[in-house]
Amino acid sequence: MPFGEQPAYLRVASDLREKIVNGALPPHARLPSQARIREEYGVSDTVALEARKVLMAEGLVEGRSGSGTYVRARPVPRRIARSGYRSGAGVDPFRQEQTAEGARGTWESRSEQEGASVEVAERLGIEPGDRVMRTRYVFREAGEPMMLSTSWEPLAVTGRTPVMLPEEGPLGGCGVVDRMAAIDIVVDNVAEEVGARPGLAEELLALGGVPGHVVMVIGRTYYASGRAVETADVVVPADRYRVAYHLPVK
Repeated sequence: MPFGEQPAYLRVASDLREKIVNGALPPHARLPSQARIREEYGVSDTVALEARKVLMAEGLVEGRSGSGTYVRARPVPRRIARSGYRSGAGVDPFRQEQTAEGARGTWESRSEQEGASVEVAERLGIEPGDRVMRTRYVFREAGEPMMLSTSWEPLAVTGRTPVMLPEEGPLGGCGVVDRMAAIDIVVDNVAEEVGARPGLAEELLALGGVPGHVVMVIGRTYYASGRAVETADVVVPADRYRVAYHLPVK
């Protein structure tokens, strides 16, 4: 194959993708069959099949049992706002930020104690197996799942305090900064790292996606004087949302 030349299945996928993008194959239209692709492009069954797999992995088409493969309706991406870590507001930062964007955000959560995994222990600067409070969240916009989050807080910091359960007590739902301040811990730094990967089966089930869809993962850790007091993974469906940052200039 000459340098720079694409494999045949990618060239076929590229042409079909262009037809989807420009509307020649509109949403809900049936994708040409494997036999039709083979005849139209003069390729083998294997090439036609691989081209269809590419489009399916990209989320542009979906298979319907006993019916064929169809062009998916492409959602208009909406914004998930992240605007820093304001304290003293008395409400959860998620609700505060989404209200600013005109979204109607709600969530449900569940907390339980567990031993820290090797990865979580490394992020929190504790030993594997040390006790942490794990809280899992499902965030919704107008009732539609939009974001998942799993947070871990070391019980060496919050255990036996009024803020041990993030969503219960007098400061339940007020966010890490305000909750830590209530036990005389001053959060002075936060780090976020954004990446992307295929969604796990349970994540896509909760978010309403299909196998192969890509999710953005925001790894976040709060620090107080260099000590990690909370770490979390935030999972967002990449085909439906964009993460928008509003960072003040000091």
